[in-house]
Amino acid sequence: MQWTSIPEGYKHWAGDPAEDNIGPFFYKSMAPKSETALQLQEKHCNMFGIVHGGVLMAFVDYTLCLAGLESTEEGCVTVTCDNQFIGPANAGELLTGHGELIHRTRKLAFVRATLTVEDRTVLCATATLKMLAK
Repeated sequence: MQWTSIPEGYKHWAGDPAEDNIGPFFYKSMAPKSETALQLQEKHCNMFGIVHGGVLMAFVDYTLCLAGLESTEEGCVTVTCDNQFIGPANAGELLTGHGELIHRTRKLAFVRATLTVEDRTVLCATATLKMLAK
C-alpha cells in the first residue's frame, strides 16, 4: 500500500477489505467533522484517464460514515446516498474529504461531505446512515 504521500496526522482504519482494495483510505477526524484522504493512483482511473466515479463514491461513503461515527467502537451502514459529480480528479493528486454531521438520533445520522483536490471541488454528497453497535 502506498502510505508515504498521505499527510501527517492521518490514520488508516483497519479491517475493511473493500476499502483497502479500493484505497487505501485514511482519516484524521470523525464526528462531527470528518477529514479523510486518498492518494489517487492509476488504479483509480477509468478508460478516460480520470478517477472512476465508483472510486469517488466509495471514498465519499467512507467520509460520510466517519462524519456520523463518534468512536471506533461503533459502526454504520449507508441507507441513502446522493452524489453530485462536480469536476474530475487525476492520478497523482491527493483527494481530501470533508464531512459534517447534520443531525443524529439514536439509530440514524444525517451527514454531508465534499471531496476536493486542493481548492477544486470534485464531488458533493449527502447521506442517511443507520448506526450500529460493533
